[in-house]
This record gives sequence, structure tokens and C-alpha cells, in this order.
Amino acid sequence: MSNLFSSNYINSYKATFLLAYPVVISQLGHIMVGVVDTAMVGQIGTIEQASVALSNSLYTLVLVFGLGVSYGITPLVAAADSSKNHSESAALLKHGIIINTILGVLLFVLLLIVSPILGLFNQKQEVVDLAIPFLNIMMLGMIPLCIFSGFKQFTEGLSFTRIAMLITVGSNLLNILLNYLMIFGHWGFPKMGLMGSCWASFISRVSMAIAMFLYVYYNKHFKIYWEGFKILDYARIDKLLIKKILAIGVPSGLQWVFEVGAFAFAVIMIGWISPDAQAAHQIALSIAASTYMMASGLSAAASVRVGNQLGLKSREGVRTAGFSAFAMVLAFMGLMAILFILFQHFLPTLFSKEENVISIASSLIVIAAFFQLSDGIQVVGLGALRGVKDVKIPTIITLVAYWAIGLPMSYFFGFKMNLGVQGIWYGLSLGLTMAAIFLFWRFNYVSKRIVE
Repeated sequence: MSNLFSSNYINSYKATFLLAYPVVISQLGHIMVGVVDTAMVGQIGTIEQASVALSNSLYTLVLVFGLGVSYGITPLVAAADSSKNHSESAALLKHGIIINTILGVLLFVLLLIVSPILGLFNQKQEVVDLAIPFLNIMMLGMIPLCIFSGFKQFTEGLSFTRIAMLITVGSNLLNILLNYLMIFGHWGFPKMGLMGSCWASFISRVSMAIAMFLYVYYNKHFKIYWEGFKILDYARIDKLLIKKILAIGVPSGLQWVFEVGAFAFAVIMIGWISPDAQAAHQIALSIAASTYMMASGLSAAASVRVGNQLGLKSREGVRTAGFSAFAMVLAFMGLMAILFILFQHFLPTLFSKEENVISIASSLIVIAAFFQLSDGIQVVGLGALRGVKDVKIPTIITLVAYWAIGLPMSYFFGFKMNLGVQGIWYGLSLGLTMAAIFLFWRFNYVSKRIVE
């Protein structure tokens, strides 16, 4: 690794930033739907907020798998674009949309089948009674969100990132407005309470999918990729290309599932403590997830830039693109850690009025501050490795880090050491740290072996 302040790295920082900042805002938009729901539902009551935490634990787990699978499109498009292979990019668009549409339907059906399991984890019954109908509506948004993500990852592979950002921001503004109208019953809308929140989220996600399709379909830059496009022409379905996308996408989705799943299962464990602890966990997790999704924007940019350099067969270019993203995420997440500590008491007040909930959430935010660096490194590591099409070993790393180390230690600290919800977060922090160390090492190892 050469000097991080050399001209090559400075140029790489600029290129990564220009590519990343729209993706950062777009990625943040996905999680902001849940953040807004948490904040507005928190104005109703703690039980309602705990039910959002419980339902989101399952919904988010399935959501990130869907988003992760769509990530298989981006590095392939980036590599094809660097060699000006428009026909392959066009095929990736078609097959990517087919995969994501089918995946969205399958995930919707899966959530519909498994949603009743929320009542099997020894949770407070009043929380479960609200969580299941909330989840049943939220899962409808899985189909349009997967379609949106398919188009988004294709355009990002071509380095067109700003429109997805604008569409996501617009969708979130719509979600905020609809939450205001449908939860509290303003401007003649019925007062729907908690259910108004999930309907608002569904409508906003449908709008995202429609807007993204219209942009890709009518924009002149993408006309070349629509020539001969017949999505129902089964004779032109390339099974090998589908396998190629899924070979990157499925492990990428599983990587997210292993991390998010650990936090989701933590919701179950925290539910054994109290609804206040569960609500506090949801607040702190919403805040930490916001910075994580911004870091994942840098991860997506790293995947594209590393994929471009891989297409050019430049080992030094791959390493510069990857390590510059690591440096940027360390700087960003370090700043976020400082802000978390400075505003640990203020941030929870944006989500709840209950003093006990606010107190618990404040302590969790401090813990989140200390794992910011690890969280940033591991997510950029996954993106950089995805750019060199290395996904199998990173998937194993995430599985071991979160499920063989993080969760067992969470249970040990939380219940055996009697540290409660804070102990559960200590265990999760340990899992993140182990993932960060091994993923950074893995990128350094793999990138050295690229043939010029």
C-alpha cells in the first residue's frame, strides 16, 4: 500500500467521493423509512415503538437479502462498461430485472408465511399483537423495492448515481408527509395510528420503483441497452448469466443477512428483558443504521471503482481504489463516533418521550460510537471484495464473526454477566470488530494476487 496522501490516492478520493455521495444519500434513504417510522410511532407510545422494533427485525432481515442480491449486478456492469461491452450490459439489465422481480415476489410470500413466528419468541403479547399486522403491510413493499434496486444497481454500475439519490430523497419526503397525514389523521385523512405508518412506507416504495423505471426507460443514455429488450422472450433467457449474477448476488445478500440477522436476533433477546429496552434498542439501532447505510454507500462506490480497475486488469488501480475507500470510511465513521458521544442524550429525545427509554438508548448510543470504525471497515471491505468478485470467503467471515462470535458473546454478556441490553450490544460490537479485521486482511491478500 503506497502513501495514502500521494497524488494517485488524492485522485482516487475525488473519484470515489463523486461516485459515492449520491449512493450514500440513496442508501440512507432506504433506512430513513424505518427511522421516520420509529420517530413518529414513538409519539404514540412505547408498546407501539417496541412492535415496530419487533416487526422490523424480521422485515429488515429479508429486505437486506433482497438488496444484497441486486448487488450482484453492479460489479458485472462496471467491468462490462470499462471494456465498452454494451451488449453484455444490456443483457445484465434484462436478467437483473427478471431476477429482482421474481425475488421480490418470493420474499413477499416468504414473509407472509413466516410472520406468525413473531409470537413464538416469548415476547410481550401486546407487542406481538401490533407487530404482525404492521409486518403484513410492510412486506407488500418488498416487490417494488426489489424492482427499484435492480434498476438502481444497473445505473450505479454505469456510474450514474445521482438520479437514484433524487428519487430516494423524494420518496422519503413523501413518506414523512404520508406518515404525518395517516398516523395522526391530518387534512381529512383517517387517523390510522401504527397502521398508517406502514401504508405510508408502502406507497413511498411503489413511487420509487415507478420513478426509477421511467428514468431508465426514457433517458437517452440508456436507449442502447433497451434495444431488443423483451423481458418475456424466454428463448433469450441466458441461464449462465443468471448464475453469474446470483453467484455474486446471493453471497452478497447473505453477508448482509448474517450481520443484520445478528442485530435482529438481538431484538428477540432484548424482548426477554422489557418493552422499554426493546424500544431503546430500536432507537439506538435506527441511529447507528443511518451511519451504516451511509458507509455502505462508500462500499457500493468501492465495488464499482474496484470493478472498473479489475476490468482494466490494473492491480495497482484495484488496490488504490480499495484502500482509498477504507481511508474515507475511517474518517467519516470517526466523525460520526464523536457526534454520537457529544449528542448521546439529545438524539434519543427525537424518538421517544419516555425517560427510561431515553436513558437506555443513550447508553447504547455510546456503545455504537465505539463500533463505528469497525462497522465502516467491514462494510467497505465487503464492497471492495465484491468488486474483485470475491464473495465466498467474505460470506464465511461474516457468518463466523456475527453468529459464532457476536451473538454467543451477546447472550453471555447480557444474561450470564447480567449486563442486560448493554451486554448484548458489547457482544455485537465484538462481532463487528472481528469481521472488520478479517475482511480488511482478505482484501489486502486478494488484491496483491491480481494479474496485470
